[in-house]
Amino acid sequence: MHPYVAMILAAGRGERMRPLTDTVPKPLLKAGKHALIEYQIMALANAGFTDIIVNHAYLGDMIEHALGTGSHYGVNIHYSAEKTVLETAGGIANAMPLLTINGKLPFLVVNADIFCNMDYASLLPVLATMRIQTNRVAHLALIDNPPHHAEGDFALQQDHVKLTGANKLTFSGIGVYQPRLFDNVQPGQAVKLSVLLKQAIRDGAVSGEYFSGTWIDIGTPERLLALDQQLKSQSLT
Repeated sequence: MHPYVAMILAAGRGERMRPLTDTVPKPLLKAGKHALIEYQIMALANAGFTDIIVNHAYLGDMIEHALGTGSHYGVNIHYSAEKTVLETAGGIANAMPLLTINGKLPFLVVNADIFCNMDYASLLPVLATMRIQTNRVAHLALIDNPPHHAEGDFALQQDHVKLTGANKLTFSGIGVYQPRLFDNVQPGQAVKLSVLLKQAIRDGAVSGEYFSGTWIDIGTPERLLALDQQLKSQSLT
């Protein structure tokens, strides 16, 4: 086991998933045998993350009831409740006391509403390096642009993330961060992670890597249905 903490972002309202999310929070929507967030928890557990932070806002009690303490998955789940949605960076900053329970170490953050086959253990060397090299505040996993986001987000030049450049890629929602990236986010302030990342990229403080494996943004009922059918067909073979 290792000392690093992981966070799953699960506070979104899931407007594009309505009416499915009218009564169920998006992270608990099922595909195959499990809820979306469970695939992330199991992947993190397999990578040796024993402390996992889950933030929530909309129907958060349902998330806590479904996941419990995390003992069923072999992990300790800690919850960071938000009275109002604080956006991505605001939610991370709000959870900072939990994210730094083992000291001010870098930590991993993943979105609850993606499905991917990344081995999160592959990011342990990044966490270890960022623990020493404090000049870097973020490390992002970038993927090929999906059809619904063809313009991409950032360019990758060797292992440096840039705002401009040829062959822009899409941010996967998987990143490693230094706690100090969030130092200027005020308590209760709603701030998007993209705002902080763009400034850090301008400062030359963001590295990245290309991930070529399976990655699906479960942003619509149609994509959820397609993943559900894919997983169920795989279980029959």
